Amino acid sequence: MSRIRGFEIAKGFENAGINLPERKTKYSAGYDIEAAEDVVIPSFKKGGNPTLVKTGLKAYMLEDEYLKLCNRSSNPKKKGLILANSIGVIDADYYGNIDNDGHIMFAFYNVKEDDVEIKKGEIIRTSYF
Repeated sequence: MSRIRGFEIAKGFENAGINLPERKTKYSAGYDIEAAEDVVIPSFKKGGNPTLVKTGLKAYMLEDEYLKLCNRSSNPKKKGLILANSIGVIDADYYGNIDNDGHIMFAFYNVKEDDVEIKKGEIIRTSYF
């Protein structure tokens, strides 16, 4: 049986206790993705760069598919976290990228006054094939 689409642990994260994404309920639209390590996302400052949150994951899929990364619905209101690019797109040929093995990272801005801490294993995004 050939592989169609799914997730794997990215190089360098093999022993980091990374959980592969899964659909949490029978009718979940997407897969929950967790942070690979603790990270602090500072309060937004004009001209500042977004903070990259590592997942320790890469995704494989068919040539004519892509992975869509969407913000967790509770992130903007509860934590003030918004995606720098609104919706992320992972192309099929990003898998195994020579520069970073196709490691998926998410770019967040924090629009709250205080810094926000994301803990390893905390769900940060939902993704859809």
